Amino acid sequence: MGMYKYLTRAWNDREKTALERHFRSLSIKWRREPTVHRIEYPTRLDRARALGYKSKQGYVVVRVRIRKGGARKPRPRSGRRPRALGVTRFTRAMNLKNIAEMRAKKKFPNLRVLNSYYVWEDGGHRWFETILRDPHNPGVREG
Repeated sequence: MGMYKYLTRAWNDREKTALERHFRSLSIKWRREPTVHRIEYPTRLDRARALGYKSKQGYVVVRVRIRKGGARKPRPRSGRRPRALGVTRFTRAMNLKNIAEMRAKKKFPNLRVLNSYYVWEDGGHRWFETILRDPHNPGVREG
């Protein structure tokens, strides 16, 4: 087996390996970082490589923190019966991964989003890493 297969197996069996405890302590540090934070290397190298990441100039990896839970919708001012308020059980039209990609694109407008993947979650947040590519870099061929 190659190295990436071992990495994937370790990720899938987080409880058996020490990854669960490691990421739990890392999430404490990640909460203090900005919402969109550029990182030097991907946290999950096997997943990043599978989605098109290459360790060369022109590729950027960004960790994005997204809040968990349902959508927050303001309560209407005028009176109506409680069932018709439309405040509870309200879901967004986009999933959290797409929101993470949009926030990364907004922070780095000169780069193009290649893909993203799930990293970790705790009680209040979910983290995704987004792979961005510079289309104007001569080392990166835009396909």
